[in-house]
Amino acid sequence: MVGMELAVGFLFAWAVRKAKRVAGRVDTEVDQALDAGMDRLHEVVAVRLGTDPALERMIEEADSGLPEPTDRTRQRLRLALEEAAENDTGFAGTLREAVAEVQAAEAAAGPAHGGNTMTGNTFHGPTAIAVGDHSRQENHFGSS
Repeated sequence: MVGMELAVGFLFAWAVRKAKRVAGRVDTEVDQALDAGMDRLHEVVAVRLGTDPALERMIEEADSGLPEPTDRTRQRLRLALEEAAENDTGFAGTLREAVAEVQAAEAAAGPAHGGNTMTGNTFHGPTAIAVGDHSRQENHFGSS
């Protein structure tokens, strides 16, 4: 099944980006593919969920300036998406494709646009970090 948390996160990001465009923000060329993917994801979900209160609430929260949806809204939208996907395999497949499209656009946009990045951290003692797709690490701290 599609990672519904990803779908919810991308939908909220779509709503935030939409609100910023309405406020006059000009998108750069790099953002266009990401915007197109998010627009498609929103369209896929909006066609299936229609005026579902969870989807409407998520858009309201994004318009209000929240940096992310509330836990309750996130959970309600995830459950609505899960139910729709369980009851409609065509929707599940289309949703999976739309999420994959946004993930690919996000990866192509690079770290400055929400990709993998890590800055401003200080570590004291053993530390292990894996970043990127298909990362793999074996860590052995202390004596062997």
